[in-house]
Amino acid sequence: MMKVSVLVMVVTTLVLVQAVVLRAHVNVGQIRQLAARNNVSCVLVFGDSSVDPGNNNVLQTTMKGNFPPYGKDFFGRRPTGRFSDGRLATDFIADTIGYHKIIPGFLDPHLKVANMVHGVSFASAASGYDDYTANISNVLPLSAQLKYFMHYKVKVRRLLGEKRADDIIRNAIFVLSMGTNDFLQNYYLDPFRPSQYTLNEYQNFLVSRMADNIKEMHRLGARRLVVVGVPPLGCMPLVKTLQDQTTCVESYNKLSLSFNSKISFKLSSIKSTLRMKVGFVDVYGIVVNAMNNPHKYGLTETSKGCCGTGTIEYGDSCRGMATCNDPTKYVFWDAVHPTEKMYKIIAEEAVESVNSNLLI
Repeated sequence: MMKVSVLVMVVTTLVLVQAVVLRAHVNVGQIRQLAARNNVSCVLVFGDSSVDPGNNNVLQTTMKGNFPPYGKDFFGRRPTGRFSDGRLATDFIADTIGYHKIIPGFLDPHLKVANMVHGVSFASAASGYDDYTANISNVLPLSAQLKYFMHYKVKVRRLLGEKRADDIIRNAIFVLSMGTNDFLQNYYLDPFRPSQYTLNEYQNFLVSRMADNIKEMHRLGARRLVVVGVPPLGCMPLVKTLQDQTTCVESYNKLSLSFNSKISFKLSSIKSTLRMKVGFVDVYGIVVNAMNNPHKYGLTETSKGCCGTGTIEYGDSCRGMATCNDPTKYVFWDAVHPTEKMYKIIAEEAVESVNSNLLI
């Protein structure tokens, strides 16, 4: 879910990766030269439906988006498994850096090893920091995504040799984007975790699981990491519908703010203990700003999705549904996920919210 004020000066490589997303305001050639000078090799992605390009297509799960109207604005109007009308923010990052116009899914049966070198996504829609969240929908928990990353390393080593492969991993940008499903599909719907934890305790548990997995990423070679916070959960059309409210549900948004604060605090600790450059993307603030200032971004519809009624459909319930005429005017594509336009806004605005913390 991202503009970039181009600060062509000495910035951390993390700033570079966030900066590359705004093609309209950036000299792409300069950005690509900056990427080369900082040895940015590829983008490796972990997470949920916000960054899953279609890995779930090959899983025995109902959590898929590889059918119309998903993909309505993708290349060739093709439903790839992305839960949007078009590309995801991570696709725009890869495009601007200059490798590919998209980041493919690691489980794509047509993906060639040679194409993996420039980055892949291990993400799985409906996953979360809590392995139990993924188990509910029979998708890939983060632990399994990391196991596939190890398979990725083996494949790239066979192709390029151990030293070159390790260099690629060391110079890659790792992106981690999840957390929404831990609350919406797990804690608030399933009785198991609430019987073990209060809501605050569960947030702490999730942050602990995040930290453990980041440590594992580091052990496997990660040195540059972008962590994306959770969006304003209370503003999702589905949540508003289920809570019978026409405005954003305050309690859910307070949860988002609390959880993002805990993530940000933990990342500060991780940066001080691991030799790792870490940045945090405040998606909550970006989405709320777009919703409060829609005309600034050319948006007109901020309360419902483009698919079906826009109030409750997502995933399989969106299958074959009629859509709005112009998704570029909408924040939400379905009742949960952003439009391609909103992903571009997130990408464009992310750097401005983190630059002050990432400059050398």
